[in-house]
Amino acid sequence: MAETSDTRTPAQIEADIKRRRAVLAETLDEIGVRVHPKTIVGDVKAKVVANVDHTLGRAYVQVNRAVTDVRARFVDDEGAPRLERVLPVALVAVGLVGVLALGTRRRRR
Repeated sequence: MAETSDTRTPAQIEADIKRRRAVLAETLDEIGVRVHPKTIVGDVKAKVVANVDHTLGRAYVQVNRAVTDVRARFVDDEGAPRLERVLPVALVAVGLVGVLALGTRRRRR
């Protein structure tokens, strides 16, 4: 229970003032650290890094999911290629390379 000012001794009042000064000094030091430019820059950097890490993590998961889906379409459960799906894609790729090669060859002439 708090003592009233009438019953406290001067030594108790002085001790209370010292304690409050110490608490106030600690609070002011903490405020000084929080508003210091280096602290603010460090906090902003940490937030940016956290956002970049989060974004890269989400991108990695999406790419991994896409690769897994594509792999599932071209490879069966045992890991063997599904020729009925691989051959048409391979033929289209060869055709595109041929068309690009002919276009490049004609431009050089």
